[in-house]
Amino acid sequence: MTVSFQRLKQSFLDAVRGFDYTFRSEQNFRIQMVVAILTGGGAFVLGLKRWEIILVFLLILMVLSMELLNTVVEKFSDLLMPRMHQQILVVKDVMAAAVLTTALGAGIIGGFIFWPYLVNLLK
Repeated sequence: MTVSFQRLKQSFLDAVRGFDYTFRSEQNFRIQMVVAILTGGGAFVLGLKRWEIILVFLLILMVLSMELLNTVVEKFSDLLMPRMHQQILVVKDVMAAAVLTTALGAGIIGGFIFWPYLVNLLK
C-alpha cells in the first residue's frame, strides 16, 4: 500500500474549501467560530487544567462539526426537493435542533468547567 501525497494534499485542500464555504455562507458558523476562539483562549488565560482544556476543545469541535453537518444536510436536501416541501422542512428543523442541543449541552458543560475559575477571578 502506497501513500499518495498528491491525493492527501488534494483531500486537505477540499476540506479547507468546505470549511471556507461554510464560514462565508453560514452566519451561525461564524458566530460559533467567534465563541470557539473566545472560549479556547479563555481556557488558557484562566489556567484550566489540562483535562479541562481537552474537554473544552472537544466540545468546541463537536459544535463546529455539527454545524458543518447541518450545512451538508441543508444543501443536500435542497438538491433533492424544493425548499418548501414539508418533509425537507422537517429534516432541516430536526438537524437544526441537533445543532442547538449540541451547542446548549456544550454551553452547560462549559459553564460547569469555567464557573469556578470565573468566581476565583472575581474574588
